[in-house]
Amino acid sequence: MRLPVVFILITVMIDAMGIGLIIPVMPDLIRDVTGRDLANAALWGGVLATVYAVMQFLFGPVIGNLSDRFGRRPVLLISLVVMAADYVVMAVAGSIWLLLIGRVIGGITAATQSTASAYMADISDPEKKAQNFGLVGAAFGLGFVIGPLMGGVLGEWGTRAPFWAAAALAGANALLGFFVLRETVTDAIRRPFDWRRANPLGAFRSLGEFPGMGRLFAVFFLYQVAFFVYPSVWAYFGQARFGWNAGMIGLSLGLFGIMMAIVQGGLIRVILARLGTRGTVIYGLIFDIFAFGALAFVTSGTIALILTPLAAFGAVITPALQGIMSKAVGDKRQGELQGALTSVGAVAMIVAPLLMTSVFAQYTGAGASVYFPGAPFLLSLALIVVALVVFLAPRRNAVAA
Repeated sequence: MRLPVVFILITVMIDAMGIGLIIPVMPDLIRDVTGRDLANAALWGGVLATVYAVMQFLFGPVIGNLSDRFGRRPVLLISLVVMAADYVVMAVAGSIWLLLIGRVIGGITAATQSTASAYMADISDPEKKAQNFGLVGAAFGLGFVIGPLMGGVLGEWGTRAPFWAAAALAGANALLGFFVLRETVTDAIRRPFDWRRANPLGAFRSLGEFPGMGRLFAVFFLYQVAFFVYPSVWAYFGQARFGWNAGMIGLSLGLFGIMMAIVQGGLIRVILARLGTRGTVIYGLIFDIFAFGALAFVTSGTIALILTPLAAFGAVITPALQGIMSKAVGDKRQGELQGALTSVGAVAMIVAPLLMTSVFAQYTGAGASVYFPGAPFLLSLALIVVALVVFLAPRRNAVAA
């Protein structure tokens, strides 16, 4: 594999680690700095995750459009350097407010996933876009493995140790990119920076000009809200339902991430070949309906560890949708498209943590009428059902799958 592609995949992996790294240690870290119980810690965790997502929402299109104007290389390298500094801030944070500032900076730098995806689109043939986006998804899955595992293992040495390790990794990747990353934005596809397209609403309006794109954005959004039940409540769910510690939570998420990487990095090619992009989306949505239903009611930690990696078999939806949408836009707008998708995902990340942690707190707090930690997974199931209905609904002038 070419070194620039390796760099891109590592960058996406580090972006994913920004979510997964703090999940195992977050319950103990928040309770340490606030002195509150688990239900209240979950609510604060939702606030921190939402702030992170708000920054991605605001800056995803900005960074994507900057990369269309100034190139992918400078945007990615600068973001990685700032990301390394941000992890240092998180490592020394002694209050909830400093953690909040760290999440603000982290959300901005992690918005470079749009630029990484645009780079992959730049170097991909049209018929290979979906499977190459699968590689990006696999890198995200690997980050989802390394982040929780690093957070769980190093968390045994202290809640701050994972952040120091992540800072070193981001800095090392920036150094690698400096030497190996070539620029893919040429004068033939370079376009002026325009604030009307660089803000999230402007990007949505512009991309909404393509027939059928709004429906695909809606499916993408609903799926993302449902999927983010994992980073939003899994650590709290694991403690409440099974009594898991940080190490076990990291292990369970690591198993999910490993299978997610296998599915998006390899199995998706087989599924795409047999089902096509449209059929792959339908398969993924149906599979997730059963996965979320099972996780909602599981009471055995052992069975949960078995179900967790199996749930990743539905993780073909995002690259398949990206493939459909990427083929519908021109080469000059790949950064714009990926920036808009980052913002859609960020809106989902804004909604999901507050929604999922509130549902979790409602059914696990001291005044809960029914104790049911799996309630957020039932909500995710309902969202997937709606997404499937929207995707299957007949539309005139729909984007070809």
